[in-house]
Amino acid sequence: MRDLRYSKPLRSSLLALVVATLTACAVGPNYTRPDLPVPERYVSDAARIAATNGNAARITRSATAAGTDGTIASPTDPLPEADAEFWTRFDDPVLDELVDAALVENHDLRIALSRFDQANSLLREAKFDRLPTITAHATAGDSRSSTDQLPGLAREDRDTHFYDASIVASWELDVFGRVRRNVESQRADAAASAADLAAAQVAIVGEVVRSYVELRGLQERLRVARSNADNQRETLRIVQARLDAGRGTEFDTSRARAQLETTLSRIPAFAAAVDVTMHRLAVLTAQVPGALLAKLDRVTPLPALPEAVDAGTPGELLRRRPDVAAAEHRLHSATARIGVATADLFPRFTLGGLIGTQSFDSGELFERDSETRLIALGVDWSFLDVGRVRARIAATDAAASGALTQYERTVLSALEETENALTRFGHARVEDAHLEQAALDSEHAAELARVRFDAGAVDLLDVLDSERTQLQAQDAFADARVRSATALVDLYKSLAGGWPTREAERERVSRR
Repeated sequence: MRDLRYSKPLRSSLLALVVATLTACAVGPNYTRPDLPVPERYVSDAARIAATNGNAARITRSATAAGTDGTIASPTDPLPEADAEFWTRFDDPVLDELVDAALVENHDLRIALSRFDQANSLLREAKFDRLPTITAHATAGDSRSSTDQLPGLAREDRDTHFYDASIVASWELDVFGRVRRNVESQRADAAASAADLAAAQVAIVGEVVRSYVELRGLQERLRVARSNADNQRETLRIVQARLDAGRGTEFDTSRARAQLETTLSRIPAFAAAVDVTMHRLAVLTAQVPGALLAKLDRVTPLPALPEAVDAGTPGELLRRRPDVAAAEHRLHSATARIGVATADLFPRFTLGGLIGTQSFDSGELFERDSETRLIALGVDWSFLDVGRVRARIAATDAAASGALTQYERTVLSALEETENALTRFGHARVEDAHLEQAALDSEHAAELARVRFDAGAVDLLDVLDSERTQLQAQDAFADARVRSATALVDLYKSLAGGWPTREAERERVSRR
């Protein structure tokens, strides 16, 4: 094979092109975070709600923490200190075990993790486009020409053997940044998948804690119904004994029995709801529906609620919310894809090279005179495809505009969700306090009514009315406790992993 020689000007041109590639700027817009106005404080003043209604629960918020400048910090900035494992404040080992199991085994989280792994794999693939593609090739052949092709030659003279081996390299010179923009887009997509995984963790933990709180609340309401049924059963026994002794009436007995049956009718619905909630918790921890019936059947009190919650500031909230981070990363990715599409307006340069050996005799394959080599610069530029390219650019522009709108909507939704959670939690604690007092007073009134009935000071109607009021008040209080706890869980979910530490703790952390 003829030894190819390249002139010094050609080599200098190739070197200059490589240098230009390494220093070139990428076409398309550079991403900058949208400047959205963010309030310095929450509108919902849950602390004022609590104080106005005499509730003992304190809900505090800091106005001096980071993020009070009305801007959204970068998702890459350090997050403010937060009580991520908020459920541990309930001091319930069973709840801790359920949450730990869900974080490891929950199917939704495993699906989100697989999507994160997929996005990371695509990012690694995109990074390889920055490097040359190197392939190895080898051929060994035996051909025979026909007598028409080589007339007058013997059969063995028409046989040809050939051998070659080569290494081929191809490298796209990223002059206009198409590859770099693609890597940038894939990196943002991977970051969005990571944020999606974090959001899924927040959602699953919130659902586990909420379901557990609802379970304990249903068990408490079931206990209240059974306890009241026992009291009403005792009242019926007394009334029946009086009737048997000739001192009562069938009317009183029928009324007492009707109230008992009404109370007993509530028990099956509560028992069914308890089982359904246990099934839900089992599935959330990737177990068959009946797996937790024995573990959770033992009734325990509702978890105690913390007396103070520091919701931080809206700026801190938006730094912690993974859905906001995911929306911003997707906006970044969409912006980078504009550069990928824009790069197609310009020529694409490819540097190729080959080094190998070729021979008609296998014994001479790697001899000095059998070597082959090639270096080439390719240019690919379609002048007639500009219309399609501009259409793709317009499509990516539209996608970026939609991603910006999605980001703005996600920010507003996060603020709305947190404001609503603060409001609901504040009012729920107020309602909780009033219903607790009502339950205590109704229980005391029912006891007094029974004592006075035994003494003949009141009739049976007063006793039945006090027992009915006691059942309603105790059931309403148990239900309110559940709603207060679930409101706290919703607040946790809206704060995306808990609430910031209090000011003293934050200052101590900042001095480390």
